[in-house]
Amino acid sequence: MIIQLEQNISPTVKEKILSSINTIGYKTTEVKTQKGIYLVCIGKNEFDIRLIGSLNGVQDVHRVSDSYKLVSRKWKVNATEIDLGDGVLIGENNFSIMAGPCSIESEEQVEKVVKHLVENNIKVMRGGVFKPRSSPYAFRGMGIDGLKMFNRICRANGIKIITEVMQVSQIAEMIDYVDVFQVGARNSQNFNLLDELGRVDKPVLIKRGMSGTIDELLQSAEYIFSNGNEKLMLCERGIRSYETAYRNTFDINAIPILKEKTHLPVIADPSHGIGIREHVPMIALAAMMAGADGVIYEVHEKPEEAASDGAQTLNFDESKQLVGRLNANYSLNLV
Repeated sequence: MIIQLEQNISPTVKEKILSSINTIGYKTTEVKTQKGIYLVCIGKNEFDIRLIGSLNGVQDVHRVSDSYKLVSRKWKVNATEIDLGDGVLIGENNFSIMAGPCSIESEEQVEKVVKHLVENNIKVMRGGVFKPRSSPYAFRGMGIDGLKMFNRICRANGIKIITEVMQVSQIAEMIDYVDVFQVGARNSQNFNLLDELGRVDKPVLIKRGMSGTIDELLQSAEYIFSNGNEKLMLCERGIRSYETAYRNTFDINAIPILKEKTHLPVIADPSHGIGIREHVPMIALAAMMAGADGVIYEVHEKPEEAASDGAQTLNFDESKQLVGRLNANYSLNLV
């Protein structure tokens, strides 16, 4: 059960509500977020939910049988919309396009990508400065200095930044320079990191783990929400399977299922989803048709020279064509 309390509830009124819940044998956890105050109540005893709903100080109450409560669609009728500022909204009413290189490599590279994004009206740039790599000898990013440079150029051009955070100690030094923290597939069950991201007032995009189930992704989001951060997005980026013809198996089924199960925005990553450049546009279009709220893909002026993930990265011409097709299909679906 989820109880949404009135914003200006007094301690005395809240205590009476807690006492009533305790009487019916339910364990209660209070969650205070940027948008509301909630009581997450766990128990098995039968009772008339109207008794709780009629209590002074209760704004709304819902039964939620899912193991994940706060991210479930069963209690929140309207889908969540993430406001990044300056008119950049991510959610069901705005199909969002986010693009950029796998890794931030140089000032010149960032300037060229930003110019491409501005020309194609893309408002959010992705790019890693801390890179988790399978090989310890591969390029592992420019670090905090690279992020500051990334931020400076994007800010000057009205572009929002999404970049990966890998550990708790990086959050404080990164927070002033990012608009969205990305939790990568390898960290989707790094619960210490998820707990800490729940304590910051900054949007978070969580990627599905390489072998993670949909419920595990939703539980990861629940960790963040339950610590106070409602500004969440989920990302389907492909899962590891026995197939070797492509990098990952993009789970197109996950998109409508997630939209059914959660009120959070669902973003698709076609670059990691298939890992083959020439097929990325088709996966992006398929994700849109499946109901995704946006896509995040990799773009580089010269993918063959990229420090990482060049095989799945679009060049500027390919990216421009994809943006045109996405915009055309989105407009068609609005008719």
